[in-house]
Amino acid sequence: MATLTVPRPLGSAAAGPRWDLGQLGPNWYAAVMGTAIVANGAAALPYRVPGQLLFAEAVWALALAALLVLVAARLVHLTRHRAAAREQLLENPATAVFYGCPPMALLAVGFGTLAVGSRLIGTGPAAALDLVLWTVGTLYAVLVAAGIPYLMVTRHELSALRANPTWLLPVVAPMVSAALGPALLPHLPAALRPGLFYGCYALFGASLLATLVLLPVVFAGLVHSKLPMVVLTPSLFLVLGPLGQSTTAVGNLADAAHGVAPKLAAAALGFAVLYGVAMIGFAVLWLLIAGAANLRALRRDRMPFAMTWWALTFPVGTCVTGAAGLARHTGFAGFGWLAVGLYALLLLTWAVAGVRTAAALAGGRLLRAA
Repeated sequence: MATLTVPRPLGSAAAGPRWDLGQLGPNWYAAVMGTAIVANGAAALPYRVPGQLLFAEAVWALALAALLVLVAARLVHLTRHRAAAREQLLENPATAVFYGCPPMALLAVGFGTLAVGSRLIGTGPAAALDLVLWTVGTLYAVLVAAGIPYLMVTRHELSALRANPTWLLPVVAPMVSAALGPALLPHLPAALRPGLFYGCYALFGASLLATLVLLPVVFAGLVHSKLPMVVLTPSLFLVLGPLGQSTTAVGNLADAAHGVAPKLAAAALGFAVLYGVAMIGFAVLWLLIAGAANLRALRRDRMPFAMTWWALTFPVGTCVTGAAGLARHTGFAGFGWLAVGLYALLLLTWAVAGVRTAAALAGGRLLRAA
């Protein structure tokens, strides 16, 4: 997490805040993820209101700008503060898990470029940029999904009895690749489409099985040791990420099967609906648990603002796209209205996290998340 200092030179008024890039961590990419999913979710909704697409385009542009600024800042961090970067990854398991955020930010902004930004920059450039960001993001996601668990097993000092939902971040990243890769299929040569299609299913399976391994550990840790700090309470929403994103993935892959693997199209659609309904059902259940826990932390424990509040955004957004996909595939209006309700919640949490982050930056203060 980046800490901010406000220098006050002798004989002058208080200067503006200055960033300490030595403390800039990968968790900052959660703000990019949370902003991009607002744009992507608006485009996915089954209903339209005046100005909806214009709003989505503006938010996508904001996400792209934030990504560019953050990538530049992280490059400075990695080149000028190598010791801090090494400590974040190799020595501090609490920050290492957040390396799952950068690939998801790349993937979300890339998809938004094609789904939302194409009206502004053209379909060809949008597809090209999405292809670059999806390729880099997917390679990054696979590296993180393998590398962070490897470090957890071989290097990090951890206890399963103290597991928390941030442990899911590295293994969810390939699921984002699986969900957003099918959008590129129409823009690829026909010979390359089967490889991407089956590759996305492989990414889906890898992420799903890794999540199924970790979820019982995470829940056991929550029951046994609770959360180590109250500012981690928003991380309970991270459990929604693999639920909503996997629902989105199977839905998008079912759509893609018609053109790439028509013999599998019927089975893919049936699987997408049955699997998706089950996952969204559990997501609604967990949303009630996580929401109640966060309201309790706000009221009883006066939970302070931290960058963990961005965990309230992207996971909810994945449930928006998942529910919207179910509405498209089933024709059941209830899923459409569920997507709308979840999107309203997403807008609220995004606005709160964005305003509080901007205020913390402007005021030269930002609390450490972990």
